[in-house]
Amino acid sequence: MRIANPFHRNRRATRAPGRRPRAAVAGFLALAAVVLAGCGSGPHNKAAVVLIDISGEYAGELEKARRVTSLLLGRLEPGDSIAVAFIDNTSYSDRNFIARADFDHRPSVANDEKRMVRKELDAFLERFSKPSYHSDLTGGILLARDFLERTEAAEKQIFLLSDLDEDLKPELDRSGPLKLDGIDVVAVNVIRRERDNIDPERYRERVRHWQERVTQDGGQWDMVNEIDRLQRMVAQR
Repeated sequence: MRIANPFHRNRRATRAPGRRPRAAVAGFLALAAVVLAGCGSGPHNKAAVVLIDISGEYAGELEKARRVTSLLLGRLEPGDSIAVAFIDNTSYSDRNFIARADFDHRPSVANDEKRMVRKELDAFLERFSKPSYHSDLTGGILLARDFLERTEAAEKQIFLLSDLDEDLKPELDRSGPLKLDGIDVVAVNVIRRERDNIDPERYRERVRHWQERVTQDGGQWDMVNEIDRLQRMVAQR
């Protein structure tokens, strides 16, 4: 018969009460690092607004809005946001929205929502017939800014399809700051008006004015007159 030695140390039984295996501690620390990294990474979603000037001469350029919107819908992912709105006599109003969507995180649902945005834009373009007399660009940009701020997206962009010739109704006050911190404004297809042929400096002055206004109010400015170049730029973002 074997008699147990009372002085033999059983290492498993005598491990210090507060001591854990190294592998378990290392695993816990790794998990904690992942959790902390996730908590501090912030949002990764994107949000974009397409603003369409429907005034005067620019009303003939509306088909470009369909191309830009389609391009963005192809790049935006589940969890991202988009809005399409028009610029007319008074543009700072919910009635100016053509379509709005915060895409679901489920890809199949997000695809259905993208199709609805396309459908709503197509319906607007089909029933459009009369250009507006005035163009409240400032009101449209403020409307887009409010939408983007609500999304709290990491990347915020406004795609402005306009000749940049603002013509305000006398009663409108648009003298306040735009407050575009964290927002990229991309002017797209900035056409030259008929009178620019008489004085080309008018075109350059409009571009300079809006570039200065956007950057002075905290935004980033870019101008892309070729849709193909816009496609490459969006693909790189």
